Amino acid sequence: MGNQLDQLFTFGAAEGSSFSMTFIAMATAALLSFVITMVYQKTFTGERYSQDFVHTIIMMSVVVSVVMNVVSGNAGVAFGLFAVFSLIRFRSAVTNAKDIAYIFFGLCVGMTCGLYQIGLAFMLTIFASLIFYLLYKFDYGKGKDTQLLKVTVPENLNHEQMFDDILKRYTESYELRQIETTNLGTMIQYTFAIRSKNETKDQDLLDRLREKNANLKVSLAYLQAVD
Repeated sequence: MGNQLDQLFTFGAAEGSSFSMTFIAMATAALLSFVITMVYQKTFTGERYSQDFVHTIIMMSVVVSVVMNVVSGNAGVAFGLFAVFSLIRFRSAVTNAKDIAYIFFGLCVGMTCGLYQIGLAFMLTIFASLIFYLLYKFDYGKGKDTQLLKVTVPENLNHEQMFDDILKRYTESYELRQIETTNLGTMIQYTFAIRSKNETKDQDLLDRLREKNANLKVSLAYLQAVD
């Protein structure tokens, strides 16, 4: 069983490692991780940009290139390092899914360099960076987040289906979440959860709703991401 585990974590390319080869692997990982972080900065679309995150990608790539030399041929050390990485994961939550992809990207490049597969590391960096950039450039998979729509109507116009025709025209989906009275019971406020169509402009939707609710208050809020 022990021999099988050792074989599982033994990589032929790393068996003849030396200080010079390790340094080349580290330098290559650093160079390629700079390319990764430049693509990350170019394609960043989130709300909270972090310079520390950029530095982390570079450092993780370099460190992992050395780690691959350490774990090669030693199953016990490999499992110990996996446990350490798991602890790091739970102490540093990443809320943006694309950030997780970039971390994994940097790790894979570092691992490939650590196995002295320099050509493969270059190919991975160029191809994956191109994919990331094209996804950003062409805005692939674009869609609108769920929004909260609040519409106030006079009590004498109270009709739950009065906005259905507008919402069907301007949204992909909608759901009535809440009905409450305001202004000492003289007004009714409807709260909808909606997903607008990509071509829908918020101002157009608000204008159409105001035409039906006697030009009373209409508000549209984007749901905030939970930290």
